[in-house]
Amino acid sequence: MNRTRFAVACLLTCLAMFLLTTAALGQTTKSQTSNQTPAAQPPESQSQPPAPPAQAQTQIKDAPAAKDEKANSKDRLFFALPNFLTVENAATIPPLTAGGKFKLVARSAFDPAQFVWYAALAGISQAQDSEPGFGQGAEGYGKRYGAYVADGTIENFMVGAVFPSMLRQDPRYFQLGKGSFFHRTGYAVTRIVVTRGDSGRNEFNASEVFGSALSSSISTFSYHPKRTFLGVRSDGSLRYAESDRTLKNAASVWGSQMGYDAITFVIKEFWPDIRRKMKK
Repeated sequence: MNRTRFAVACLLTCLAMFLLTTAALGQTTKSQTSNQTPAAQPPESQSQPPAPPAQAQTQIKDAPAAKDEKANSKDRLFFALPNFLTVENAATIPPLTAGGKFKLVARSAFDPAQFVWYAALAGISQAQDSEPGFGQGAEGYGKRYGAYVADGTIENFMVGAVFPSMLRQDPRYFQLGKGSFFHRTGYAVTRIVVTRGDSGRNEFNASEVFGSALSSSISTFSYHPKRTFLGVRSDGSLRYAESDRTLKNAASVWGSQMGYDAITFVIKEFWPDIRRKMKK
């Protein structure tokens, strides 16, 4: 990915999120203020009802969690891209089993919308003639499309299922949902290096860091182009495409994946606010 385009995309995304979220939060605050009424105080002589048993309290506490988890399993960013690994009610969601992690990642990785997204990325890559070793025409597009599908699928499973299962970390994004725009943005970006363990405590996000590193290495050194002969120049010299299988390129892919995931976390943080604004 061109670094200039990536930086511009980051800035435009943050600006759009700031404008949309400021409007949504302002409307929500105004609505809450207008609807707030003082609670009626019971007379002192009136006896208080007995507290529900512990089992009933647990059921009441877990009920919103089940409802939110069901809603999250159908949520989509901008009503298109799967958003199944985002949690809006972080306090009441139980940890996932290893099978649950693989199941959620598989639903997201093989969702039809993902393949449409990869097709668009492959088209942009072909138009820019990035990685010229793939060539042009239908064959070149097919190779680029296959590479994007493989890159995305491998990265999703490494970061969201394989490493979290081994390290007992939760691959889901837990939305903060309160505070200023900059506070929530900072929280979202730090989720690249901080995550929730299955124990419920914050931990170093080894699944993201090492999972992305391994997936970028597999991508770079397995199916991306080697040094490829492209033809003969007008002066008679031979024209070659340099090999993409270098440590420098693997590090660049790793950095791009981490940056893309950071932007995705920011979008996930503010998407519930934007969704409510769009529905209204």
